Amino acid sequence: MLSKLDKAIIGLISRDIPLVKEPFRDIARTLGIKERALLKRIRFFKASGLMRKFAAILNHKKIGFRYNAMVVWNIPESIIDKAGRIMASFDEVSHCYQRKKKHEWDYNLYSMIHGRTRKECLSVVKKISDKLSGGFDHKALFSFKEEKKTGARY
Repeated sequence: MLSKLDKAIIGLISRDIPLVKEPFRDIARTLGIKERALLKRIRFFKASGLMRKFAAILNHKKIGFRYNAMVVWNIPESIIDKAGRIMASFDEVSHCYQRKKKHEWDYNLYSMIHGRTRKECLSVVKKISDKLSGGFDHKALFSFKEEKKTGARY
């Protein structure tokens, strides 16, 4: 169970980290704890699997990745885990999720592919399809307008 302090730490470190010489000291001060105690909790979050990673998040459009496609795949259940691992192994894939098929929507594996051009995204789709070696039905759904883009907030 997370303590009140743990929740406060998670709330602060899941937002923008201050661009100062010693950001963790400033965060610790805000929380009323020592920097060493803050870093110990963050290491615990990472070691326990509570926190997957601690990393900078770049604005992909500002660094040239202007195209993205949610690719939906109809993959046999017997190989869906393997197919998911194959898709996730591509650097251009930022997300890969399994979902249940629904009525007339026969797609159960979803991958988000980012590229500098539409052609680049489609090239990655082809590489994934070739690596799957099954000719599985899929569709690339390209985004044309971003309504909201934020990380999860806790």
